[in-house]
Amino acid sequence: MTNYQDKLGGLANKLKTTPPQPPMQKVQPIKAPAPDRATEVQFNNWIPKTLLKRLKTFCIEHEQSLKELNIQALELYLKSKQPNTKNGE
Repeated sequence: MTNYQDKLGGLANKLKTTPPQPPMQKVQPIKAPAPDRATEVQFNNWIPKTLLKRLKTFCIEHEQSLKELNIQALELYLKSKQPNTKNGE
């Protein structure tokens, strides 16, 4: 028990003699600005849980976000459903 009291007594003396250290702020580089939200809208839908797991796995393996994958998939789908034009666009 005296060993415990000695440790506490030493701590109290140390706190009295050591001046308090103010917290230091960490400087971090400025991140790139967020995309303009005026050009984006929220899109929600319900999909099977197993499909979501497959999508997440695919995105991790290909270092891609779900957002990027969704945009690419929707654009590819719409492109495949559009009738061919004379200019080939």
